[in-house]
Amino acid sequence: MKNLKLAILALGVLFLGSCELFQDDTTLDLNSAGPNLASFEKENIVYSQVATGDEYTFDVFLKIKGPSSMDLTEDVTVTFDVDDSSTAIEGTHYRINDSSVKLTKAGNYLGKLSVTMLTAGIVAPLPSDPTIVLFAKANGTNVIGNGKPTKIKLVYGCLSHFEGTYDVTTEYTGYDGSVTTLNWTEEITKTGIEEYRTGRVGHWSVSSLGGNPGFTFYNKCDELSVPGQNLVDTYSNWVEGTATGSADGNTLFIEYSICVTNPDKCRYYKSTYVKQ
Repeated sequence: MKNLKLAILALGVLFLGSCELFQDDTTLDLNSAGPNLASFEKENIVYSQVATGDEYTFDVFLKIKGPSSMDLTEDVTVTFDVDDSSTAIEGTHYRINDSSVKLTKAGNYLGKLSVTMLTAGIVAPLPSDPTIVLFAKANGTNVIGNGKPTKIKLVYGCLSHFEGTYDVTTEYTGYDGSVTTLNWTEEITKTGIEEYRTGRVGHWSVSSLGGNPGFTFYNKCDELSVPGQNLVDTYSNWVEGTATGSADGNTLFIEYSICVTNPDKCRYYKSTYVKQ
């Protein structure tokens, strides 16, 4: 009798196991039968240029992903809808250069949409950055749009010339409140649209800190800012501040702090930059 009970129990385990396997296989089959999705590679894009009156063309990248994307063979045509929530105006802020994009197996079902940022008649800075909200639609067997938009923010900058060699005078306040005046010469480098990097930071020499020398600051039509950032992009010390400058870039005044935690304490710097 005992052996009979064990046999029945073993059969029950096998039956339950086979049910689980059947359910798992069914789930896999259902997943593999789902549609493939055509989509933009990024959901949020920021594109910046100086408002010089010129046109600037850039690419927005597309892809197809899905359970059977590796088995696709035919070409897939992707078209685009501009959503009503867009604040950018076509013909004023931008132009979409492709009515559709063809994605092919030979191209690994990757593609790009050409968009042009327009700056003619634009006087920067604008009250807000115009944004294009785009949806992708697909025309292909077992391929649909993923239903998620990409948002392209167009940032209009102004011409500035803060790159160059500067004589720097810095008033440095230490942890203990002592104040020291320091002088040196450094190079400010332009690293992007209205983005700059100083040659030094704090009271340390470049060689003693290592890392990425200096700190990053931004100019948006003569509105300068020093966003929070790690010391030389390496240490946990937090660098943050404010800045003002002349439109011609000949003088800069940057005030910032470098702080640590545990315990919380800061060093303070007031630096005047005069271009040579």
